[in-house]
Amino acid sequence: MKEENVKVNFIYQSAYQILTILLPMLTSPYIARVLGADGIGIYSYTYSIVSYFVLIAKLGLDNYGNRCIASVRDDQAELNQTFSDLYSLHAIICAITMAVYGIYIICFGGEYKVIFIIQGFYLIGQLLDINWFYFGIEKFKITVTRNAVIKISTVACVFIFVNSKDDVWKYVLILAAGSAISESLVWLLVKRYIKFVRPNVRSYKKHLGPVIVLFIPSIAVSLYKVMDKIMLGAMSNTFEVGLYENSEKIINICLGFVTALGTVMMPRMSNLVATGHVEESEKMVQKSARFILILSYAMCFGVIGISKVFPTVFWGEEFSTCDALLTGLAMSLPFTAIANVVRTQILIPQHRDKDYVFAVCIGAVVNFMVNYICISRFNAFGAVIGTICAEVIVCLVQLVAVQKKIPIWKYIAQSVPYILIGIFMTVVVRAIGNSMGVRVVSLVAQVIIGGIVYCAISLVYMLISHDDLVSAITSKIKKKT
Repeated sequence: MKEENVKVNFIYQSAYQILTILLPMLTSPYIARVLGADGIGIYSYTYSIVSYFVLIAKLGLDNYGNRCIASVRDDQAELNQTFSDLYSLHAIICAITMAVYGIYIICFGGEYKVIFIIQGFYLIGQLLDINWFYFGIEKFKITVTRNAVIKISTVACVFIFVNSKDDVWKYVLILAAGSAISESLVWLLVKRYIKFVRPNVRSYKKHLGPVIVLFIPSIAVSLYKVMDKIMLGAMSNTFEVGLYENSEKIINICLGFVTALGTVMMPRMSNLVATGHVEESEKMVQKSARFILILSYAMCFGVIGISKVFPTVFWGEEFSTCDALLTGLAMSLPFTAIANVVRTQILIPQHRDKDYVFAVCIGAVVNFMVNYICISRFNAFGAVIGTICAEVIVCLVQLVAVQKKIPIWKYIAQSVPYILIGIFMTVVVRAIGNSMGVRVVSLVAQVIIGGIVYCAISLVYMLISHDDLVSAITSKIKKKT
């Protein structure tokens, strides 16, 4: 495939991430006021538990399936067989997981048994999930279009049917069922690309080992992405879970842009490695690392800048204490961003699964220990401390793993000026908030002026330093003219 497809796919993924920004902007303030922090906390707590069963059902197939499909996509017969083998294995694991989840509900569902049953739609969705196949053949338009349609539909249903604090179950049903419906739609097009053949049961053994290897980091990552909320619910209360959930949601929106590039690049890098184009893959890592760092600094310092005004304006007075939570979580963004580049564009495509597993396992252990110590003392902010520590550790361990082959530290050093630009932007944005007060107009002014300040100063710096990124853009413009 031509390199231009990477850009097109990134545009599709980024457009989808923009949509995921706009939709929460509509629903989050409404849900915060209708369900309150407790209602959001109940949803978040039960979802956090079912998400572990979803992870078991996935069994690392997202990354492994993506890589396998990308490696054989030029051979139709091999593509058919690989898909059939992987999906049949996936279906068996999903069926077993769903049975175990049913036992869990019976034994431990407690007062949230009905909510847990409804959350089970996520497992049905996982059974139908073949996104890894479309990502492997680089058909991002299909998944993006489907997700966009379902996202918009669920938002409409939330406004129509969720009207009081007693509607938590309706909110859960809309999101969980929406996920299952979304995953089912892509099956309508799958016959265009593959023919389902009889699975080779003997291949299960070949696939199961690598799948389990990539399953371990999935569990480990969930310990500091999901376990936070479970531990908060157990060691604190659902109110604190609600505060943390909303704060994390904003950070996850920012991370969506980072993961969009990683999702697009991983099949491309896997294919380049499989075909022996190592030098080309290294050049792509350099470009994407610098781009992602510049973007992550903008998001990090931007969120810190608006963190005092945003929670109260957006969610209401009940969430005013989210200032510290947003600031803390935002600080983890650059570390998460560079770790994502290393993971999706170096470690996984090069089959360096053990390095990836080791990094996230260390991060998970650190996160659990810090959470255990800090949550009882600082409630939701304790979970924030745990997340920061985990993301920093994972990033550093991965960087050490690749430093001998790829000068990733050099790329990071080149991005330091953008940290200074980001700090300046934060000072300006905070000053606007302090002078204008906690109002909608203040928040709008902060976002607009902050964006202009960061982009303008960054562009000036690029021009002065003769940045390669600017040179590449200007050369392409000259060629077209």
